[in-house]
Parts: sequence; structure tokens; C-alpha cells
Amino acid sequence: MPPAATVPQPTLPAAPTPAPASRLGNVAASPVREILALTARPEVISFAGGLPAPELFDTEGIKAAYQAVLTDTPHTALQYSTTEGDPALREAVAERLTARGLPTGADDLLVTTGSQQALTLLTTALLEPGSVVLVEDPCYLAALQCFGFAGARVVPVPTDEHGIVPEALDEIAAREKPTLLYVIPTFQNPTGRTLPLARRTAVAEAAARHGFWIAEDDPYGELRFEGEPVPPLAGLPAAADRTVLLGSFSKVMAPGLRLGHLRAPAALRRACVIAKQAADLHTSTVDQAAVARYLRERDLDAHVAGMRAAYRARRDAMLDGLPAALPEGSRWNRPEGGMFVWATLPEGRDAAALLPTAVGHDVAYVPGAPFFSGTPDPASLRLSFTTHAPDEITEGLRRLARAFA
Repeated sequence: MPPAATVPQPTLPAAPTPAPASRLGNVAASPVREILALTARPEVISFAGGLPAPELFDTEGIKAAYQAVLTDTPHTALQYSTTEGDPALREAVAERLTARGLPTGADDLLVTTGSQQALTLLTTALLEPGSVVLVEDPCYLAALQCFGFAGARVVPVPTDEHGIVPEALDEIAAREKPTLLYVIPTFQNPTGRTLPLARRTAVAEAAARHGFWIAEDDPYGELRFEGEPVPPLAGLPAAADRTVLLGSFSKVMAPGLRLGHLRAPAALRRACVIAKQAADLHTSTVDQAAVARYLRERDLDAHVAGMRAAYRARRDAMLDGLPAALPEGSRWNRPEGGMFVWATLPEGRDAAALLPTAVGHDVAYVPGAPFFSGTPDPASLRLSFTTHAPDEITEGLRRLARAFA
């Protein structure tokens, strides 16, 4: 028998897939990441990214730590681990924090996949849509992205050359009833400013008076070139029970390790552990084991001292070259450490509008306006001095002078 004829079926139009979550509409892409892509050409001297100098990574020491872990304990190093983190690594981090004047036990800590995840976990644990978060103005861009994803209402607090203004913080906190204040008090990103002890004390007292949490982000604190260390907010009596300290190995070892840590009071730390279980179960076991091994067998303090010396020379090269590089009437600060110089062009100049000309001269920076959650300053810009050697910085500033001419 001949086969039965096949009756053609009508083709129905495919239903559209659901749109991305509406919260994405409130979060802009990072202009720093966009500029890094724009300036990826090797001939460009970029002051845009906050990138540690790769030639200063202790590659041999890190390689040896991984080899030792994979030789001695491969089955545990490559296995699932606990959410809280490798006990040996937490113990080592606790010892380092204690040595810096902040008494800490291993059980006070949660290991995270970079300090950016620590901030994300804290945001998940604390913030509801519409919760008020106070931030320095200007502020670290990725923190603004994080709070935007959470649906928080970000309220800027004015700053001056010494950082956040305590009187403004007190007035805004009384009015807005915030859940959280986010600050980088030491060598702030983007400005490089350090909050003096008197202002830290005032911030801690404001938190106690108004009942908000403090997220103290400290990725740069060990990179001090000059001046005296300032106690962390987390160590001040008024704020000890309401401060979460975020730390990272990105700036003192290597960003590619993606290892950070969160120090918080017990109840909030437990909430962050639950949030992390939902996010990634735990941070890479082998990376944690390797860094714990490195800290046991190598002298990280000596390595960081070498980094500080190199970065000081680079900062000095930038400060020496800025008078000739920027237009007359420009202003800039002198950071005592960290990675950034904050500059302001004369009134009427727009750093974003001038950036394509600078890139055309094979040099780049980050315009300051995107760092503001309040009224932006279009004349401001951030310059990172850590990525390039002093002679490259000098050449980059020569190019910048031609671009601004």
C-alpha cells in the first residue's frame, strides 16, 4: 500500500521569551570596564583601570603553593568544601587582621569569592527593595551597581578633601533612616582620600545614634606609603557591633585569585553564609588551600613592603608630571597610599568629552562623573598610578598634556 499522505501542519508563531528582570533597567554598565575594553591596545598607556602591576605578582611563590597543595592534599583540595571557608585560611586572615590592630578570630570570618561577593552577600542579607543606603559622593562604581540590583535607594553624602563630612552624615541619617552606610575610609576609590580618626569616630557615633549598619570596604589598607595608619571603623567601640569589614587578596597577591573575606557580628555573618550557600555553595577549595599554604610558607608582609615601595615611586612619578600634564588651574590630591589620584580640571572643562581626544593620543583615564550618585562634577577624573612603571607614567602624562593642549 502506498504510504498515507502527510497533512502539513500550520506553523504557529513562537511566543516571545520573558524580558530580563526590570531591576536591570536601573543599573548601568561600568564605564571603567567599557574604557578598559576601549584601551586594550598595547600602545595605550592607561591610567583608567585600578589594576595592580602584574610584574609585581609573586608568581613563583603562588605556583609553589598550588603545586604543594596538589601534591600533598589533592583529594581534599579538589573536593567540595564548607561555605564558611578553609579553616587554615580563616585562621591566617584572622592573624593578619589582629596584627593590624583589629582583634579577630577565625570564626569571625567568612571567605568570599573576592570582596565584591562579600558586598553582594551583605546586600542580600540586609537590604529590601527601597531600603536606604548612604554612600560617599563620589563612590566606588561596583558598589553602586550592587545596590542598584538590590533595588535600594542610594542617598549620597557630601565629601571634601578629607572624605565623608560627619555633619552632613548626621543630618541625612536623621532624615532618611538608612539601613546601611557604605564607605572606603582608607585610600578611597575613586579619590584616594583617607578618613581621619576624628571623622571615623564621628561616623561610628552616628551609626550608633541612628541605628544603621556600616560596610567598611578595605581593599587598599595595606598599601600605605607614608603617614601613620588609622584604626579601622570596625575597631572603634561605638561601631564594633554594627560594622562589617570587607577585605581582599586582590591588591596584595593577585586579583585572579578572586579571594576575599567578610568580618561581621555573628548573626549577620550567619545570614551572609546562607546567602552564599544560595550563590555558589563555597569559594574555590583549591584556591583557598593554595593561599593558606602561601601564607604559612611565604612572607606576605615582605612581599607587600616591596609593592609599597614600587607603588610609591609610581605615585611620585605621577605627582611630578601632573603640573605639566593638566591645564593651568587644575587641582589634584596627594594620596598617602592606595592606587588613585583624584584630579579636577578648570571650570568649564568636561573630562568625559575630552577622553576620546586622549585615547587618540594613546593615553586614557576615567572621567569622574559616573562615580557620583548625587550631582556629578564633569571636570573630575581618576588616574591610577599602579599599573605602569615610572617612565611609562611620565610618557603617558606627556601624551595627556598634548591631548589637553
